[in-house]
Amino acid sequence: MDNNQAPGGHTLRPARAEDARTIRRIINSVGINPTGLSWKRFTLVVDGQGNIIGCGQVKPHKDGSLELASIAVLPEWRNRGVARFIIEHLLEQYPGRLYLTCRSQLEPLYQKFGFQAIEFAEMPPYFQQISRLAALYNQLAHQPGHLSVMRRQ
Repeated sequence: MDNNQAPGGHTLRPARAEDARTIRRIINSVGINPTGLSWKRFTLVVDGQGNIIGCGQVKPHKDGSLELASIAVLPEWRNRGVARFIIEHLLEQYPGRLYLTCRSQLEPLYQKFGFQAIEFAEMPPYFQQISRLAALYNQLAHQPGHLSVMRRQ
């Protein structure tokens, strides 16, 4: 398969400045963490008409860790391999150690890409802080499940 050809004939491309608003809209629409959204780090999947249908990024943290983040696909385009294509592309671009955070029920999805859940003591400082905040939020809001921090070697 062509490295820029996504399932269904859609195209993979780097984000441009004019895509920033659409990226933010997609991230907000799927309910994932909207912090650290720099369009410059995003990879996009666009349909045949040039509409953005999915996105993802690898974002750096001050502690030196890198996070696979902001993987989002518009609802009408889910279950068609778009997220997988974004993830595989980003993992190819960043072959070293990567972390991610996800809802605990999504662990099996990311295990398919070589990620494993890690214990608090194994987490870089950024992820320890996020883990503490998520646990507090879940406790106060009586939310089921927990935030998983996962690592790919």
